[in-house]
Amino acid sequence: MKVLISGAAGFIGSHAAVTFLNKGATVIAFDNLSRLGSVENLAWIKSQGGPFRFSYVDIRHAGDVERVFEAHADADAILHMAAQVAVTTSVKDPRHDFEVNALGTFNVLEATRKFCSRAAFIYASTNKVYGSLDGAEVVERDGRYAYASRADGIAEDCPLDLHSPYGCSKGAADQYVRDYHRIYGLRSVVFRQSCIYGTRQFGIEDQGWIAWFTIATLTGQPMTIYGDGKQVRDVLWVDDLVSLYIRAIERIDTAAGQIYNVGGGPRNTLSLIELVHILRCGTNQRIDPARADWRPGDQQIFIADISKAARDFGWAPRVAPQEGVRHLIEWVQREKLLVSDIIRSTAPAFAPAPRDFREAAGARI
Repeated sequence: MKVLISGAAGFIGSHAAVTFLNKGATVIAFDNLSRLGSVENLAWIKSQGGPFRFSYVDIRHAGDVERVFEAHADADAILHMAAQVAVTTSVKDPRHDFEVNALGTFNVLEATRKFCSRAAFIYASTNKVYGSLDGAEVVERDGRYAYASRADGIAEDCPLDLHSPYGCSKGAADQYVRDYHRIYGLRSVVFRQSCIYGTRQFGIEDQGWIAWFTIATLTGQPMTIYGDGKQVRDVLWVDDLVSLYIRAIERIDTAAGQIYNVGGGPRNTLSLIELVHILRCGTNQRIDPARADWRPGDQQIFIADISKAARDFGWAPRVAPQEGVRHLIEWVQREKLLVSDIIRSTAPAFAPAPRDFREAAGARI
């Protein structure tokens, strides 16, 4: 089996790459190494052994993307993970957000259509395409937000309501992926993902909140709760997500053209306040976050209805939030020096890696 992974040096992409390598697949990875931690994640993938090739590619450049796909037209599966991932960053620089998420996804789709049209195509979308969910009544129960009447969470038939440049760019890409199945017959699947967390997630304040709060707790970084801390997300351990990707590829005839809401579901939820409590108990650290106003695009609650994925793939999350946070604490403790160096780096969070590293990493297809 041959798998192409965009954004392979990112948090989810690196876990997917290692999982497929461990299953004996050939992994063709490409990334522009723009996020903090991507260089280290790439080194981690390489250290696992197995048939792995890496190319430095920015998905905004169609020609570079097409050269990779033309060279690997026999790919069995494509995982499109590359993205600009922070709402706040999209507000500061909407053009960059659009070029990466919307144009970049279009470039990957076109390369797939031209060279790999029979491959299973997995796209990592986001719950942010549903916007603020004004039609879902929210109440407060037991010190956290809850849906008044949606016990199973938000289903795939919820109308799109694109708030923030990030929501717009990911939503546009989401619909392109879906339509390339309808118009061109690509075997494409959209996963609208909720809060994914796990090891090798070098979270920052703007994105990756569970990882960021864990890292900040153990490295002495200041942290801020935006809003009242009662906001709730369903949370999904990264290995549970990758297992779903694998099941979708194995059952691509069922999955092709479909959209799935993916997260921890109603049984796996956390509020910010609850996470802080788990971290206090798990680390014996004094934690006293600063407080600030809500940020643009923040939702009081999002819980995905994951029953469609459960029905089509026989899939369910296996790692509970308390267990997952414990694993994350243990990883940060083991890799504290590495994590501290990355988080405290003065390098921009979204700057390309230096040219000399790109050349050393292997810019060839």
